[in-house]
Amino acid sequence: MNGRVPLYPMTAAGDSPQGHRPVTVQCWEQGALRRRRDEVAEECAVALVYNGVSHAVMMATPCDLEDLALGFSLSEGILQGPGELRDLVLNERAEGIEIAMTISSRRFAELKQRRRNLTGRTGCGLCGAESLEQAIRPVPGAGKRRPGARHEFKNAAIQRALETLTARQALQGLTGAVHAAAWCERDGHIQLVREDVGRHNALDKLIGVLQRPGGAAAMNPAEGFVLVSSRASYEMVQKASQVGVNLLVALSAPTSLAIQLAREAGMTLIGFARTNRHVIYT
Repeated sequence: MNGRVPLYPMTAAGDSPQGHRPVTVQCWEQGALRRRRDEVAEECAVALVYNGVSHAVMMATPCDLEDLALGFSLSEGILQGPGELRDLVLNERAEGIEIAMTISSRRFAELKQRRRNLTGRTGCGLCGAESLEQAIRPVPGAGKRRPGARHEFKNAAIQRALETLTARQALQGLTGAVHAAAWCERDGHIQLVREDVGRHNALDKLIGVLQRPGGAAAMNPAEGFVLVSSRASYEMVQKASQVGVNLLVALSAPTSLAIQLAREAGMTLIGFARTNRHVIYT
């Protein structure tokens, strides 16, 4: 895995999912123990390094790491656009994987001013924030979100996406241990899915692949929506709003702060998405 990788490499359609490994287990079933092979999700420490300075360490599934790096950089406001990521190198270490990025000098100078330690466990979105201001970041363009813009979606489209999500979760099907974030077209057709042991990482991976410059999947927030297999916590709404998502649909519940943030961002937030039922919070 060591060495420079092409920026924004695409995964070929039909490729087997990565990020899992086999283990031999003993399964107790109907009063008897049996040995069998199982597939478990991989999890390792991933360090994000900008211009030689380590900024964040997270536990993640080691696949689609280029997408994770770009998506995190955009959803955390480190970069304003994908073109500001100049280079990316993956370095495999004994302790985990280092993603060494080169970003524009302007963005790096801004990053140094607000640098904080984000080291945390899987699923921890705010670990290491040193102040309340760092934890609760303002919504981009709050109160000024595309005046006059329409972003209407049919309930049937949300239900259509739900019907096909499970079939598109290849890694979850093998391991039962990962979250998914899906980009859905306006009619509910799922275009892209990214998976990870951490729900924030899955969303960042999705944002990264959608924001690849010049790609056919470049995201137009007005023409689709994001479906996540997790709850809609504050930081999930924050990340989605940072890149202009208009509709976030979650399989589980939202939090009160997520609802508040979605209202400020002008985002439609839906939770408890189930077959023939979903709850519209904003």
